[in-house]
Amino acid sequence: MQDFRNDNISTSDHAFAQSGAGYLMKGFELIRLKGIRRFVFIPLLINLILFSCAFYFIFIELEFYMAALMERLPNWLNWLSNLIWPLAVITILVIFSFLFSTAANWLSAPFNGLLSEKIENLLLGKPAIKGSLSDIIKDIPRTLTREWQKLTYYIPRAIVFFILMWVLPIIGQIIWFLFVAWMMAVQYKDYPFDNHKIPFSIMKHSLKEHKKLSYSFGISVAIFSMIPIINLIIMPVAICGATALWIDHYRDDLLSQ
Repeated sequence: MQDFRNDNISTSDHAFAQSGAGYLMKGFELIRLKGIRRFVFIPLLINLILFSCAFYFIFIELEFYMAALMERLPNWLNWLSNLIWPLAVITILVIFSFLFSTAANWLSAPFNGLLSEKIENLLLGKPAIKGSLSDIIKDIPRTLTREWQKLTYYIPRAIVFFILMWVLPIIGQIIWFLFVAWMMAVQYKDYPFDNHKIPFSIMKHSLKEHKKLSYSFGISVAIFSMIPIINLIIMPVAICGATALWIDHYRDDLLSQ
């Protein structure tokens, strides 16, 4: 990836969006731009395969375990099925939408970085990149190292919040959802940071300085990740939206240092 830390090109006076959710909506527009389809194709294909297989398996298993659970309930508690089913579906959607997004991001990390770089160049009016296979191979060690840093940041916190989700009904689910939303922001907003070789610690600090914007973006991504069909394209959409957000709120400050 190119390193533009010495590039002082200023960004537009007008922001691409006004909120985190707005940047995600901007991503739906950006993936349709001419010249980026080949950068979108691989992440889209990986997401399509993983999510299709995952959700088919999950709901087949869910039906089996829910049937077993309802058989153990006394007849006078059969009404609980109307409550348990929606809660089970929502909980599983929240958990697995993030878990499989993480797996998809691991597999497509080099392609995601190229997509972010391509979008950034287009939005800044810079020369287009070719994105050859050799560029992708060259970036694999660095991108996977970065994904490992995200994973080590995620796992210990996920264990704690996962336990809380089961120990504290409703409140625990809300806490878990907010954690997933934060991790969605970390996952997708990190690609342009990593392209410019900005350390993971600085990226986290920058996101915390814009916490409201980060949560708005992350919550939007988390919600769309739970919607069938849309969750198949959410990865490239989120990358494009996060890159526009990077240009508006982080790029000039961090690259001028």
